[in-house]
Parts: sequence; C-alpha cells; structure tokens
Amino acid sequence: MTTADAETLSAFWAARRNEAPELSETVPEAWAFGATPDHADGLLDLVLRGIKDGTASSMWDYEATGDPLPEVGELSVILDGRGEPRAVIETTDLRVVPFDQVGEEHARAEGEGDRTLAHWRAVHERYWREHSENPRGFEPDMPVLCERFRLLWPRPSAS
Repeated sequence: MTTADAETLSAFWAARRNEAPELSETVPEAWAFGATPDHADGLLDLVLRGIKDGTASSMWDYEATGDPLPEVGELSVILDGRGEPRAVIETTDLRVVPFDQVGEEHARAEGEGDRTLAHWRAVHERYWREHSENPRGFEPDMPVLCERFRLLWPRPSAS
C-alpha cells in the first residue's frame, strides 16, 4: 500500500491552503488508487487528464481493514506510486451495489480501458481475486462501493 511521508503531505496541504484558504486546516486522508505503484500511477494519470471521476471498492475490504468509509463532501489527497501527493479530489456520490449490478455509467466513469462494463467487470474481478484484503476475495454478488468524485486540484488538463 502506498503511503505519504507526513512532512511532505503537510507541505502539500499547506500549499493547497495558500491557493484556497477556505480549505480545512486538517490534512485530508491521503491514499493511492490500486494495489501497486504502477496501478497508482496509471489511475492517477486518468484522474489528472479528466477521464476518471469514479472508483470502486470492495465493502468486504473495508470490513477487513477497519478503514472508515468515505463520505460525500469529503476531500482526499491522491498519491502517486511513490507516495507523493499529486491531486485533491472531493467525493460527490456513494452507492453500494452488488458487483453484478454495477452499471455501464459507472464503468465509463472509472475511465479504464475501453470504458465498457465488460472491461470493468473483467479488470475488477481480477483485481479483487489478486489483491483483496478480505479472505472472501471476489464473488459475483459482493457489495461494491461505487464512488464518484471531482478533481479539485490540479484542474484537469484539456486533452
């Protein structure tokens, strides 16, 4: 799991607050997409290019780790594969859906591959079979937290 150095994270957040003083003094939770540095970098790139504005997490993994669930309106600092803070997002929507009922629109929002539901299902099934933090791993009806977010910093580049 990719983590950030506390000093680097504090400096990053101080710089964001200098640009937007309305931001909370409390540094948001920092995390990286995926399970490997390559996952983190590839998915972060999609966010920075304005392609990815959705993600999915296994509710079983939240149960296994005890990590708090995200909340609508919550900010997060997104890390790259080296643990460097690179972006700030705001959670805009959360829905728990069985894996086999996640829809085309959410698959498109995740921005991966050809952005189809078939691709999303194949990639996510493989991910949870290989990287789940819960011994149950993957099941077709497992509960999935579908999260939507917006990129606050940096602004998406025009591509």
